[in-house]
Formats: sequence, C-alpha cells, structure tokens
Amino acid sequence: MSRDTNEILDHDYDGIREYDNPLPRWWVALFWFGIVFGIVYVPYYIFGPGPLAAEEYAAEMAAAEAAMPEKKELSADDLLVAQKDPARIARGKETFGKLCAACHVADGGGLVGPNLTDEFWIHGGSMADVVKVITEGVPEKGMISWKTQLSPEEIVDVSAYVKSLVGTTPANPKAPQGEKYTGT
Repeated sequence: MSRDTNEILDHDYDGIREYDNPLPRWWVALFWFGIVFGIVYVPYYIFGPGPLAAEEYAAEMAAAEAAMPEKKELSADDLLVAQKDPARIARGKETFGKLCAACHVADGGGLVGPNLTDEFWIHGGSMADVVKVITEGVPEKGMISWKTQLSPEEIVDVSAYVKSLVGTTPANPKAPQGEKYTGT
C-alpha cells in the first residue's frame, strides 16, 4: 500500500496546512540504531563490567601518579649539606645569574627585590625559609613561584647560593628590609 506523499492532512492551524511526508530512511535507520545501541550500552556501563567515568578517571590518575618520579622530602640535613657543597653553590650561582639577577642584581645587592647579602630577611632567613620563598614565590611582592620552572634540586642549589651571599659586600646594596636573622 503506497501513500501519497503530497497528501494534505485534515488539520488547519491559522490557515497553514501541512503535508504528511514520511521521514527519510537514513533517519529512521539512525533512530533504530540509537535505540539498539542504548539497550546494549546502558546495561554494560551502568549495571555491568564497563567502568564508569569516575572509575576511569581514578584509574588514569593512579597510573599517572605511578609514572611520576618519587618526590623526596628535603630534610634539614639535606639543606645543610647543600649549603656547604661548593659544586651546588656554583650551580646555584649560574641559575641565579640567569633568573634572579634581574630583580636581586648579580651580586645579590637588591634592585626591585630585597638585598640578599645582609642579615635582614623579610620572609625568614633560614635555608628552609629561602627554599620556601623560591618554591612558592611572594606574589604580593611580585616574585613568582619557581616550582614549575626549576627542579627541587635546582631550587636547593639557588637557595644555597643565596645563603652564601650573606656577609658579602655588593657594589650598590639596597637598604636592609625585614627582621634580623642570626641563625645559619
């Protein structure tokens, strides 16, 4: 039984009459495929062995965490050893010259950043404090965090160099800022 595709329906809406045209076959096939796909997909992932999105995310995060190198916590002894190691201080000096000298001047006397050669420190003068300031930065003072650009070892090297500057005489030192630190 063939239908006339130009058959006008009996209803009328504000003077508009419409034809009763069947949907294209590809659209009907896509519709039925979607229904069959849903009948298979939903039970597989909701009730069956298929992983849910949260489970897949947790698995990918665990794999990424396992692939990352192990983070070593720095102890006070590690910092003390770095502070006395001439090779690490030399590496720190090189990094300091490239990245830090723009604000602290190559000799540590301070320009935009504070003077690093005196015994006054704004954020604490211990080796651990210097590592923290370099790692986290001081955004309110304009110092960026270097943890994304330097490895933990490079941060310790720069910190060791900064601590080696204390007591030196820069060419044009900035006035002291912060609290006097008398430790090592």
